[in-house]
Amino acid sequence: MTLQVMNSPFNQEQVELLNRLLPTLTEVQKIWLSGYLTALHKTEASASAPAVNQPALSKEVTVLFGSQTGNSQKLAKKLSEKLKEQGLQPTLSSMSDFKPNTLKKVENLLILVSTHGEGEPPDNALSFYEFLHSKRTPQLEGLRYSVLALGDTSYEFFCQTGKDFDKRLEELGGKRLTARVDCDVDFEDSAAEWMDRVVASLNEAPAAPSLGSGGGATVRSETQQTEYSRTNPYQAAVLENLNLNGRGSDRETRHLEISLEGSNLQYEPGDSLGVYPKNHPRLVDELIQAMDWNREELVPVDKNGNERPLLEALTSHYEITVLTKPLLEQAANLFPDSGLQELLAAGREQELRAYVKNRDLLDLVQDYQLKGVSGKSFVSILRKLPPRLYSISSSPKAYPDEVHLTVRKVHYEAHERERYGVCSTYIADHLELGDSLPVFIQHNPNFKLPQNPDTPVIMIGPGTGAAPFRAFLGEREETGAQGKTWLFFGDRHFSTDFLYQVEWQRWLKDGVLTRMDVAFSRDTDEKIYVQHRILEHGKELYQWLQEGASVYVCGDEKHMAHDVHAALAAIIEREGGLSSGAAAEYLARLQQDKRYQRDVY
Repeated sequence: MTLQVMNSPFNQEQVELLNRLLPTLTEVQKIWLSGYLTALHKTEASASAPAVNQPALSKEVTVLFGSQTGNSQKLAKKLSEKLKEQGLQPTLSSMSDFKPNTLKKVENLLILVSTHGEGEPPDNALSFYEFLHSKRTPQLEGLRYSVLALGDTSYEFFCQTGKDFDKRLEELGGKRLTARVDCDVDFEDSAAEWMDRVVASLNEAPAAPSLGSGGGATVRSETQQTEYSRTNPYQAAVLENLNLNGRGSDRETRHLEISLEGSNLQYEPGDSLGVYPKNHPRLVDELIQAMDWNREELVPVDKNGNERPLLEALTSHYEITVLTKPLLEQAANLFPDSGLQELLAAGREQELRAYVKNRDLLDLVQDYQLKGVSGKSFVSILRKLPPRLYSISSSPKAYPDEVHLTVRKVHYEAHERERYGVCSTYIADHLELGDSLPVFIQHNPNFKLPQNPDTPVIMIGPGTGAAPFRAFLGEREETGAQGKTWLFFGDRHFSTDFLYQVEWQRWLKDGVLTRMDVAFSRDTDEKIYVQHRILEHGKELYQWLQEGASVYVCGDEKHMAHDVHAALAAIIEREGGLSSGAAAEYLARLQQDKRYQRDVY
């Protein structure tokens, strides 16, 4: 496009300058220039216009996060940076550190929160959640707010905590800045869009880009391409892959050693490693055969339109082992004569819940005879294959440029077919030494050793729940920490399932581990678990708590973590001479003070 003097307000010299400049601009530069000129015009117009008495918009923004694994916290930090770039003044805080009695003074509130377990708030959101739903909560008519909810559609109560916060703030009189956004496990794009809308809504008009922010965006884009992350995982080489269980065990637990050399990835004990797995080749083949597809058909694998052969897409890019209600709803639209609409009808929720449990995409295809669409059309209803997070079982000080995992293979039969844990089976059966594995570090600031190395530490981790405690003790050995340590470990059989037995014994001998109590549930007539050992030694454990010990729990959330929590409450009630309510408050204070931390799943 060439500018002509006759139809423009510019003189000949200006026209020549513009005609030299415009063809050299990129699309991003043109958009930036357009926004800049628009904002400049509005600024000059408002300066010359008569003053209008309007309340000034507050630049102060409170950003609260509730996070179990660190995703919400990471996004909250990113949001705070965006707010600062726009001249706003964010205050970033975890919900557990926020003082609820100051909520009445907050004008702009942004909440980023995950949902844990079956619709429950994460540990560091619990106190704020309970306050907000109590009778002590003030009316919040002057509040503007928005909620970003993180969840997983494979769970029945998808994003329930975020939904609860959103509803409750409205009930208290708050006004939404923007509508709540519910994110599935593939949350990056949805979260970014929500952030952009929130930032725009916090101003009277979307803020124009400044010279500084434009340059900064370019730098961040380049950095993102060179740094390894969830969206750009590092292809790590496998150094070791061993079965930790002894001969005769009915379990298979892999000890995996992975090289991080050259990746510049950094982690601390308590962090997790994200692993992108591959679906079981047998399931992929059976699905392709059942649908009568061509495995070489090109199908899209991302929002940018990149395509891969169907076999590769179903193996490495799409989730095919988990059924969710949103997936069934989309399948019902894609196959209107399948009968799926009946299963999704109101009043059949219990039947739907029973159907999706322990069934996969092949079951759905076979049970409802889903045929007659191309692979390209079908994958459009599938969600991305999410990474699996595993607690890191190594100390970076003890194993520089390496990261270790402890992974139990999941393998069972359901609905007359063998079922496989996607990532655990891939690691156990298909991952060879020298193979590469796409990984990233998932920082977990809510599961960290005490800053004071003299603080006593109590660790409760049966089975693979012992993984982070191997990292804890390795770190304390390297740093020379002097605080007492106590490990509760359990599994099925002493002879075949005592994971890392030699290492625990060495640490006991060297004094790195002060005390260890074990529970092997199948070695006695009556099943004994770690919570029973905790109760047996309640007097000593309570004394450790009184001395300032920090407690860490890792492992199964549905059963073990609840049983351990109940055991701790019972000990505090009994040994402290407290009521059940006071014992619950004692535990809540421990959590508030970060002396009771959990990494449960």
